[in-house]
Amino acid sequence: MYIRLIRNVPKGSAITGRLVINGRWFCNTMERVGYQIPALCYHVAVTMSPKFKRLLPIVQNVPQRSGIRFHVGKLPKHSTGCILLPDRETESKLTNLLKETQANEEIILEVTDFRPGTEYGYNTLCPSSECACEKEIRSANFARRHSSSILDPTRLSDDC
Repeated sequence: MYIRLIRNVPKGSAITGRLVINGRWFCNTMERVGYQIPALCYHVAVTMSPKFKRLLPIVQNVPQRSGIRFHVGKLPKHSTGCILLPDRETESKLTNLLKETQANEEIILEVTDFRPGTEYGYNTLCPSSECACEKEIRSANFARRHSSSILDPTRLSDDC
C-alpha cells in the first residue's frame, strides 16, 4: 500500500496536509512546526501504543526519532512529531485499514513538502539517495519483500 502525506506551507505553528492512500484522498492532517519528520519514505505498521493504550499506526525508521504515530489531535501542541488526524473515527478507519493491509503487503509512506516551482508544487518521490522506496513505489510490488522490516522492536518502545 502506498500512502502519501502532502504537506502545505506552514502557517504559524501548524503544518496542515492531505493524506492520500493509493492515489485517493483519505483525510486532512496536521503537524507541529519544528517537530515534523523529514520528507522521506518510511515503512508503517500498526502496533500497540504504550502511551495511548490502543492500536495505532507507527512510522518506522524516522532518523533520530522513535514513536512517531498517527493519532487524533486538534492543535499543533498535541504533537511532538506525530501526524495528527482530525477525529477518532478517522483514526479508527486508518488503523483498521492498515492493520488489515500489513498482513499481506508492506505499507509505504512518502512525506512530501510544498516546493514552489515544482510540478503541482510538491517534490516527487523520495529525495533520499538511501531510500529504496522509490523503486518499490514505481514497481507497485510491495508484498512481503521486506516482511522482517515491518516491525522493528527497537522503534516501538515510546510514543511522541
